[in-house]
Amino acid sequence: MKITDIEAIIVRQPEISLIGDGTQDSVIILVHTDEGITGISEVDSAPFLVKAAIEMPDSHSACRGLKNILVGEDPMDIERLWDKMYQFTYYQGRGGAVMHAISGIDMALWDIAGKALGKPVHKLIGGCCQDRIPAYISILMPETEEEVKRLVDYHMVQGYTGIKFGWGSLGQDSGKDIALIRAARKALGPDKKLMIDIAMGWEDYKIALNTCHAFEEYDVFWVEEPFRVERKEDFRKLRSQVALNITAGEELSHIDEFDSYIREGCVDILQPDMSRCGGLTVARKIRDLAVKAGIPIIPHNFKSGLLMSATLQYIAALPNALYLEYCGQETVLSRSLITEPIYVKDGWVTIPQRPGFGVELNWETVNRYRI
Repeated sequence: MKITDIEAIIVRQPEISLIGDGTQDSVIILVHTDEGITGISEVDSAPFLVKAAIEMPDSHSACRGLKNILVGEDPMDIERLWDKMYQFTYYQGRGGAVMHAISGIDMALWDIAGKALGKPVHKLIGGCCQDRIPAYISILMPETEEEVKRLVDYHMVQGYTGIKFGWGSLGQDSGKDIALIRAARKALGPDKKLMIDIAMGWEDYKIALNTCHAFEEYDVFWVEEPFRVERKEDFRKLRSQVALNITAGEELSHIDEFDSYIREGCVDILQPDMSRCGGLTVARKIRDLAVKAGIPIIPHNFKSGLLMSATLQYIAALPNALYLEYCGQETVLSRSLITEPIYVKDGWVTIPQRPGFGVELNWETVNRYRI
């Protein structure tokens, strides 16, 4: 089998708001082969940059377009192809959108392998540790306490394990943050998990520490990405001084970054994004590091059902999986990029068992919203 083409299709809803909602647009990766098997994935990144990284013409041996690197190769040589993509994109960067593009292609290659062998991907990356996973709902933080209560009431009737509020107005005013979290816990009750994603919003360490201590009163399970990811020493200090969990991982894009976060004691829980960390090839190595260190993995997953399908295959092969992040943003793309949406039933999500990622692209949606 040989790779014949790689496509990057951008889909985008008509109106885009700068509120941190990544479900408003997306980039879909298709890796075609001469045997009629196509691998499909989704990347949570800057769509136009990912597309450029794939389709750009070659400049020289250390600066090549990803499609040109892979056309003619055997798609089953997944790890060798990962190394080849990494080697020949030296000038474009070792992280960011180029690594995200590599991640998307890598996921599509695993989808091809599963389809070619007639097995779900989790059978190829370690085996099935669980065939379903409890889910928490993940949504953007609104501006008012009244809207917090409305969102909790609206979502939690589905039986979710808990709820995560992130981005939005968080990290700008600690007093407002505390009031919103107080309202969330009151609406949620004492028995459900409450998580907060600060989205790298805290600049002052003392404010971060005092706000986390205030959050502890409302039994916040974790605070996610309190600082920019390069502030590892602040992550480590904050983790050592608070009772709640400190988490990160969605903005990391190399195995060495995850390794240093573990070794330096920066986090209680790791949150790699399959479409940013290097794909499933790297995610397997992150799993091994985390298992050895006794650190749970709860992958970042804030896109459509297409990325969720890859995330679920990874979760199935995790011996220490806790929850699935289920994106609660109800945009047209988040719910309709695959033909059979992945739903939560009584708080649980069943992991697809069909070959590959176990889902099919909804071409009606793609053709309607593609750029």
